Amino acid sequence: MGSLPSPPSPRAPSAASSGNSAANHRLWASFCPAKPTPNTRMTNWIAYYDLSNNSWNRIGFIPGLEENQILKGFAMVAVGESIFIIGGRLCRKEVVHESDEVNEVDIGVLATVYRYDIGNNLWSRCAPLGTPRFDFAYTVYDNKIYVAGGQCTSGSARGISSAELYNLDVDTWTPLPKMSTLRYKSGGVPWQGKIHVVGGFAEREDAGQPELYNMLRSSAEVFDPRRGEWDLVEGIWQLDIPPNQIVAVEGRLFSSGDCLNTWKGHIDVYDGQLNIWNVVNGSKVQNLSSLISTSDANMPIKMRYVSMAPIGTHLYFIAGYRMIGELGGSISVVHAFDTSARSDPWKSSEPIEEEMDKELCSHCCVVQVS
Repeated sequence: MGSLPSPPSPRAPSAASSGNSAANHRLWASFCPAKPTPNTRMTNWIAYYDLSNNSWNRIGFIPGLEENQILKGFAMVAVGESIFIIGGRLCRKEVVHESDEVNEVDIGVLATVYRYDIGNNLWSRCAPLGTPRFDFAYTVYDNKIYVAGGQCTSGSARGISSAELYNLDVDTWTPLPKMSTLRYKSGGVPWQGKIHVVGGFAEREDAGQPELYNMLRSSAEVFDPRRGEWDLVEGIWQLDIPPNQIVAVEGRLFSSGDCLNTWKGHIDVYDGQLNIWNVVNGSKVQNLSSLISTSDANMPIKMRYVSMAPIGTHLYFIAGYRMIGELGGSISVVHAFDTSARSDPWKSSEPIEEEMDKELCSHCCVVQVS
């Protein structure tokens, strides 16, 4: 692939377009085929969901990837009208002979950063990470991108403690002080003016006792940009399993559960005073299929993926379902939950039939269009 142009300065949303209307937003995500199939390009593509007309639109493939290379564990971040693809684990998929199983063969861990300028339909290569990493925490605060933890070696059982800050104006990554813990598969979220790296597989550098290890899993590393220091906050995440996603809506933290189990169809909210998570009133769905309108209501379904993003007072969920059976296909649905509603808070788009069984390779992000 030829060289890419230098990244222009990202455009922040204008004041005139700063409203919370969902119709002015798009949900972006990266997908890949679930398993190798004939005449299918096995690599990541980028697509966005247009809330104004309930449609998915592909814009192309992630640059820098060769045929049959898949990128996973990377950050997909939106700032202004730009999408950033940061780091990740490079692998390829192989079907095990005489079975239907798919193995992932690791190729390496990347430090590369690409930016997609939505308005100009242009990819450019940015300054690379100081440390290659995947499965790391990331978030945007004050128009800067923060990354922390993750893993830097494929197949390793340990995380890393390093953190970095990306300044979009000058296209540079600046090292931050190290966290007090090695941590990966954590959730990153800005809250109360600080960067929270919540949960994950965590341990001390000197690998302490198992009980300390479990305590660290429920803790958060909190970075104060004003002081330039990390603080360890205990007990902020109750599960011994890393969070799937944690986002902030109007000063409250919401979670979609853990990353190792299928989404249960409810949302949790954090009570900072009691330091506990509670199920949001009205968010429990007894049967996820009740949110989906299909041509065959009796056909069993299995959730393939889910990712959550906030827009105004709403939480939007990109969910993929696999219809079980010989003729079963895949459908994509966008569920919306109104955190401010007192009744009937769930709304869902009509499912969109897909031609292949696909896999979500990154959490979704939101871009507000002018």
